[in-house]
Amino acid sequence: MNERLPLASRDAPVIEFSGLTYCYPERDVPALDRLDWLVAPGEFVTVTGPSGSGKSTLLRCLNGLTPHFSGGTFDGMVTVAGHDTRRYHPRVLARTTGFVFQDPEAQFVTGRVDDELAFGMEQLGVPPLTMRKRVEEVLDLLGIAALRDREIATLSGGERQRVAVAAALALQPAILALDEPTSQLDPWGAEEVIAALTRLNEDLGLTIVLAEHRLARVVSQSDRLTVLATGGTVAFAGAPRDVLPHVDVGNLPALLALGRRLGWEPLPLSIKEGRAAQRRDSAAGRVPDAPPPDPSPAGGDPVVVLRQVSAGWDDRRVLREIDLEIRESELVALMGRNGSGKTTLLRAIAGLHRPATGRVLIAGQDAAHLHPAEIAQTVGYLPQNPSALFFAETLEAELAFTRKHHRSPGLDPEETLTALGLGHAAGRNPRDLSGGERERAALAAVLVGNPRVLLLDEPTRGMDAARKRELATILTRLRSDGVAIVLATHDVELVAEIASRVVLLGDGRIIGDGGPRTVLSGSLTFATAINTLYGDGFLTPGDVLSGLGMARGQPASASESTTSSPLPTSTTSYTTSGSERTSTM
Repeated sequence: MNERLPLASRDAPVIEFSGLTYCYPERDVPALDRLDWLVAPGEFVTVTGPSGSGKSTLLRCLNGLTPHFSGGTFDGMVTVAGHDTRRYHPRVLARTTGFVFQDPEAQFVTGRVDDELAFGMEQLGVPPLTMRKRVEEVLDLLGIAALRDREIATLSGGERQRVAVAAALALQPAILALDEPTSQLDPWGAEEVIAALTRLNEDLGLTIVLAEHRLARVVSQSDRLTVLATGGTVAFAGAPRDVLPHVDVGNLPALLALGRRLGWEPLPLSIKEGRAAQRRDSAAGRVPDAPPPDPSPAGGDPVVVLRQVSAGWDDRRVLREIDLEIRESELVALMGRNGSGKTTLLRAIAGLHRPATGRVLIAGQDAAHLHPAEIAQTVGYLPQNPSALFFAETLEAELAFTRKHHRSPGLDPEETLTALGLGHAAGRNPRDLSGGERERAALAAVLVGNPRVLLLDEPTRGMDAARKRELATILTRLRSDGVAIVLATHDVELVAEIASRVVLLGDGRIIGDGGPRTVLSGSLTFATAINTLYGDGFLTPGDVLSGLGMARGQPASASESTTSSPLPTSTTSYTTSGSERTSTM
């Protein structure tokens, strides 16, 4: 049936939730609870809130995936374009509502980029000439024309995310729902996607509903901001400038958090507004002292060494002559544009991608002579898609398997889950968790093996601000216990807070290597919001507050404080190249 739902009148809401309470199968607590919520035609609405607060569930209601595919109990009503979603199959609703999943892999059905962009249109019976025109338009709109002929399996996580957005836009829906569409994108890529969505919203009247933890890029473009509370209720809703003063300061982007602490009125929603407020402070003599220097370089023998490593996929070279050493107690942030080779480098260290040339040494041993399972005794690897790690029916069984197959005793699974705020989820299937919870569950599965080297590929994807602070605390603790950590990320604010060193990749080569203040300051792509305002090595709100003689202060409310337990401890001795290392994690 080639039915497209007619739109309701322009005066009526295009989306309406009326007293919706939804509970997933075999769950006692509703994901959404008595939700009343409206979206007007042509609005750009951002939905945010803690991990597990129901953001993804809300979006899945818009195209009928909830409840048609997810089952469960659905009380109340959701109407899209004036039509009750319970009465229409998602295949029909998809003609009105485009959808971009949190994990792009979940929506790909073909092997090549151009085929993926055309597939949805083929199902709708779009004429071939129109299809070709739309494919070219969305490729250009999202800056991915160079990916047209690529196999999706060879794309980076960020490139896949942009392809997923392009595939949804090619259908020309009246409503577009996006679940954290910039979570894997480099800063430039994220700006391009948000700019493209803004143009479509303003020029064509496309209604956009976007779920996002990272608000810095979207609040200035949003007509309304909806903040969900734990339990699936609306905590705040309204214009961003009206809502943000009520959000806990610990959950705000760095620029807004600094503005709240410094009393800037109105709160700056963009870098331009922040720069105006900073200039007013400077004119009034409110200028911070110099920030602290970069951390001192780590000493000791390296635990990971790459010598002239080149690697790629088929005939495409991704890494080019990489020379790199990682030492104990280093927290190295691996940064670079999408497709610059970050994931391939991590996989080469983990023994999952054999270099074409060069050598990788793990604790003094040539990785070419080791099986990946042997490397895994020393190296813990959290991939970009955490669901790839899961195979057991429960999270508890997942962690038990990891401990069983490691030579060291490892960490206590129950204490590890509690430390990561997942004590309640031990008996649940990890695939049933929210996106942010799955990230933490996968991290728990890696940590219980008590790795000596920890590789993390975009670990903050899907995490709210509170969970990100907990992750930062855990990584800092692991680093103090001697664990070498390599973190591939686009999260410049996290890097500024916790990294001891930044390695910047460009076109498969190392183009920057040093302390975070040295590498990030003044960068056109990777400078933090605070650095763009203050320059001179200032990276975080804490740098500015310290420079002004102001303490960072205690959390403004209990909800901002970390509620998880300390990471469990174990004592394990390692002997490498004649030296012994003791970990007390």
